[in-house]
Amino acid sequence: MSAFLVAFGLTLLAGLSTGIGGAIAVAKARPGERFLAGSLGFSAGVMIYVSFVELLPEGQQQLAESYGDGKAQWLGVLAFFAGIAVIAIIDRLVPDTVNPHEPGSTDSSKRRKMMMQMGVVTSIAIAVHNFPEGFATFIAALADPTVAVPVAIAIAIHNIPEGIAVAVPLREATGSRAKAFGWSLVSGLAEPAGALIGYLLLLPWIGPATMGISFAMIAGVMVFISLDELLPTAVKTGRHHTAIYGLVAGMAVMAISLLIL
Repeated sequence: MSAFLVAFGLTLLAGLSTGIGGAIAVAKARPGERFLAGSLGFSAGVMIYVSFVELLPEGQQQLAESYGDGKAQWLGVLAFFAGIAVIAIIDRLVPDTVNPHEPGSTDSSKRRKMMMQMGVVTSIAIAVHNFPEGFATFIAALADPTVAVPVAIAIAIHNIPEGIAVAVPLREATGSRAKAFGWSLVSGLAEPAGALIGYLLLLPWIGPATMGISFAMIAGVMVFISLDELLPTAVKTGRHHTAIYGLVAGMAVMAISLLIL
């Protein structure tokens, strides 16, 4: 199987994990706070560790082939913070949550309309936010699938609550489990779309320098997502220690897997 198909397959599976969240939402099930805190912390641990230990050093190594060691170190660091800036700007432009200002409305038709709007806007917001994540997973998998597998798993875990956020209001708005699940599934397709579009745009320029900058920027994106989304969400469950234990476990599993593979 070609490296392209493996990379795209991992990205597709990571994106479609929003459907798992949608399935949980329409089944009226909800993961426990301890499980949610631990799994989100674990995802953050994997992403932070692989960013600093694998992606950023790999990016600087690739850049060194074109610019030499000294300049490569600086370019890698600049690209790392550029990645943080890109995802931070996206976060500023696209709301993380959509909170209605009339939660006490008793008019059922108005409430359904409000919930429909909330679900659609949340779905679009998640899709836009997932776009760079898809490209990050895809590029990492092209270079080294053994590194991309845990990254894809971490992103998949992180996508599950996003699927819940999309499906819950849409189920209430439409009364249809199938539609709510379908929307949650479709919102995750932004990740493979981001992979393909990013790859096609960069294809003419793909080389050591481009790959090096991409790796360093991906590291920045991963670290920002972990610190801005995963860990705060985990802590909000009220299971602070569980989140930190999950974080350490994620780092440890990633470290061991990199030593073994």
